[in-house]
Amino acid sequence: MSLNDHWMQRDLAVLWHPCTQMKDHEQLPLVPIKRGEGVWLEDFDGKRYLDAVSSWWVNVFGHANPRINQRIKDQVDQLEHVILAGFSHAPVVELSERLVKLTPAGLDRVFYADNGSSCIEVALKMSFHYWLNVGQPAKKRFVTLSNSYHGETVAAMSVGDVALFTDTYKALLLDTLKVPSPDCFHRPAGMGWEEHSRAMFAHMEQCLAEHHREVAAVIVEPLIQGAGGMRMYHPIYLKLLREACDRYGVHLIHDEIAVGFGRTGTMFACEQAGIRPDFLCLSKALTGGYLPLAACLTTDTVYQAFYDDYSTLRAFLHSHSYTGNPLACAAALATLDIFEQDDVIEANKRLSARMASATAHLADHPHVAEVRQTGMALAVEMVQDKASKTAYPWQERRGLKVFQHALSRGALLRPLGSVVYFLPPYVITQDEIDFLAEVASEGIDIATRDAVSVAVPRGARTEFRDPG
Repeated sequence: MSLNDHWMQRDLAVLWHPCTQMKDHEQLPLVPIKRGEGVWLEDFDGKRYLDAVSSWWVNVFGHANPRINQRIKDQVDQLEHVILAGFSHAPVVELSERLVKLTPAGLDRVFYADNGSSCIEVALKMSFHYWLNVGQPAKKRFVTLSNSYHGETVAAMSVGDVALFTDTYKALLLDTLKVPSPDCFHRPAGMGWEEHSRAMFAHMEQCLAEHHREVAAVIVEPLIQGAGGMRMYHPIYLKLLREACDRYGVHLIHDEIAVGFGRTGTMFACEQAGIRPDFLCLSKALTGGYLPLAACLTTDTVYQAFYDDYSTLRAFLHSHSYTGNPLACAAALATLDIFEQDDVIEANKRLSARMASATAHLADHPHVAEVRQTGMALAVEMVQDKASKTAYPWQERRGLKVFQHALSRGALLRPLGSVVYFLPPYVITQDEIDFLAEVASEGIDIATRDAVSVAVPRGARTEFRDPG
């Protein structure tokens, strides 16, 4: 028995994996990972895999990064954790100061959570509670975009719209308002991204005009809808949305958990629209992919609505046991150091250009509807019919074929349904980008070569997103 098989058997005897139909592993072997270095992961039998998805979109500076490693090692000998209610520590203070300085002006207060979904819950609760505290209790609904994803806790699911994640739990979800997404994949022929995004804003304008008196906040994934298939839109939509939220007296929540920290080509996606949200949710790359940590930044206006005598019961009573964990804060500080010292955003421009040129040929593939890109995120959408953009039935699991081929070639490409995407660590080289493009091209050829006969139940959904 190989070492991989040994660990796989031990795993399957006790674990229940996330976002997985465990029965798949009767045919699809798990890949136990022993170590990582840079963009590479290595299994127990010595095979290496290029981590093209940054291990669920978190790792930006490579596995076992020596600078982040050292900062955590230094911290663990000083303080591993302390309650953040009534106490504080140096790493959380320094990190908060740096986040306030780094994000758009006016985001002056930082509230910590343990993960992205929890961070969304913080923003939603804080917005609702703000309106309650200022005497507008009717403002308690949230507006979100179709095909959006904001996490898998109950309130976060409520403001999402990817059926795979939400349909089962509809009975538990909040009553939210859904507005058609500005997703530019659906733009009419000959129409540019900006024109389409402007046109689609009419739906949001109408929604806010009709419902603003009962709306606490609008929540969006700026520029890229990640789990919805890496669908993208133009920054003009965010600018128009900021103006409308101001006009109608509604908060704006930016979920930059997946797209913050350089992924879209700027440090934060909101910078491309020249705006500041009322709540900015950050996680994932915040710690360089090392430890769970999330930060919800907001304005002093919001903060002051909670600042009062204890007897008024206006405080924001929300907490997590590991809020502001010193080890996680240390990892985040090391991550910010690398951004600052290595001029990462500028270096990424060259890498994103190489991603574009290496995959440009796929635009001519007979079963590729679009190759789209925003910064260091690139997506290739496989379709049944190119002219009509007709999707493959989700039951055919075309993306799974790409995933399996990529593993055989030494790459971790984990498509979202029929969308093959690159979201690599920023330490990837141009040669490694070329390798990924080669592997993806081969996988797409294999996945689209033959018709697959699958019985589709009457009334079944025609689109499916494998989780990212």
